[in-house]
Amino acid sequence: MADSVLYEVSDGLATITINRPEAMNAMNAEAKVALREAARSAAGDAAVRAVLLTATGRAFCVGQDLKEHIGSLAADREAGTGQTMSTVREHYNPIVRALTGMPKPVVAGVNGVAAGAGLGFALAADYRVVADTAAFNTSFAGVALTADSGVSWTLPRVIGPGRAADLLLFPRNISAQEAYDLGIANKVVPADELAAEAAKVARALAEGPTLAYAALKESLAYAASHSLDEALDKEDELQGRAGASEDHTIAVQAFIAKEKPKYLGR
Repeated sequence: MADSVLYEVSDGLATITINRPEAMNAMNAEAKVALREAARSAAGDAAVRAVLLTATGRAFCVGQDLKEHIGSLAADREAGTGQTMSTVREHYNPIVRALTGMPKPVVAGVNGVAAGAGLGFALAADYRVVADTAAFNTSFAGVALTADSGVSWTLPRVIGPGRAADLLLFPRNISAQEAYDLGIANKVVPADELAAEAAKVARALAEGPTLAYAALKESLAYAASHSLDEALDKEDELQGRAGASEDHTIAVQAFIAKEKPKYLGR
């Protein structure tokens, strides 16, 4: 894995760390490939039970590296191609699909500003622990672009379509407190406690009933684009699967015995 993205698995928890602090963790070509491959590795590794996505330095991710981007646009104009914008299809979309689609919970530890694609990555997580010094910004319209990295889908589902349109049309910094009030942040903690708290949340999920978490992710994604009747049928299907799992039996036995369950993920 490239140094621009660090990847570590320990006791069922995969930690993915965006590591370009000198560039506020902007996504250059190397970082985009590395983040895509890290997310895919975590999704496909049966030993990984939960994922923590975080970053080094004072930013979470400010989106596309515009210094690299402007050079790529110039090369496109000279060659008469549009290769630069294929990065949405080749990098950003696969990253978001891996984060949202993996059958395991993803926690974003947002240590600083999350803008553009960085906001998309944070919203692709299932739970967001946010430093009180962090901020969010859609950014896209500020550089004459439309939304990518799933923001057009995730943001209105988190805060509602009216508020999403406002933030996309008129980009501005959203403080951690406002993000909490809007529902973007699930938990806001002092900046010096962010790393420990995000790891604590992710670790708790890694030790939990991961099959049930996978079913919950599938259920929520399905319900977002289906009718109530279809969602009820999906719940029936998924609950039958969860009820037949060893984890469910372990949980019921532990409840009766007043003990803490030790889940197996099967």
